Amino acid sequence: MNKKTIVKEVVNKSGGVAKTASFISAGLKKHDVAALAREKYIENVSHGYYQLSEKNDLTEARLLSALMPKGIVCMESALFHYGYSDFTPRQWTIALPRTMSRAAKQMYAVSIKAYFVNKEFYSLGKTTGKFDDVILPVYDRERTICDCFKYRTKLDNEMFNKAINAYVADNKKNLANLAKYAKKMKLYNKMLNVMEVMLNG
Repeated sequence: MNKKTIVKEVVNKSGGVAKTASFISAGLKKHDVAALAREKYIENVSHGYYQLSEKNDLTEARLLSALMPKGIVCMESALFHYGYSDFTPRQWTIALPRTMSRAAKQMYAVSIKAYFVNKEFYSLGKTTGKFDDVILPVYDRERTICDCFKYRTKLDNEMFNKAINAYVADNKKNLANLAKYAKKMKLYNKMLNVMEVMLNG
């Protein structure tokens, strides 16, 4: 089996993006991978990750799934996903453990804005959602609203107000979970006045 065939098989088996280590496990050497990249048979999509140059139709969601499996869709991207914002984010907003700051800097296949989250809150409200037919981790509605309060200064007033109003009007909201998350994240008092006015208004 020639080197290009091996690479093609490895990439296809890996869902369209493969690590250098996977090529080496399949019998190639590092210099083989570098040579195929120079020939433009494969292209680098992030540090140590490659896709076939002929098959560059991978969606951003699929690339995120392969390159940032620990990332959780949050903030602006989550607001858009739930219909709480009309603004299509220019970047994917992704929650990551603080230990992944280096990996985030090396991500150049997809434009991301990283929110580095403490370990104790990282999995709070984590669920999954469909993005371009790819299932990605995403924070649920309640965690997303809590994050709007936590990162209030990073959202403009219009987006913040629209998100809160849309959540209040959403028949899928879970106020018990909202209160639970807010207390855990020490946002309850900050949130209470705003939410009371919205819910009773």
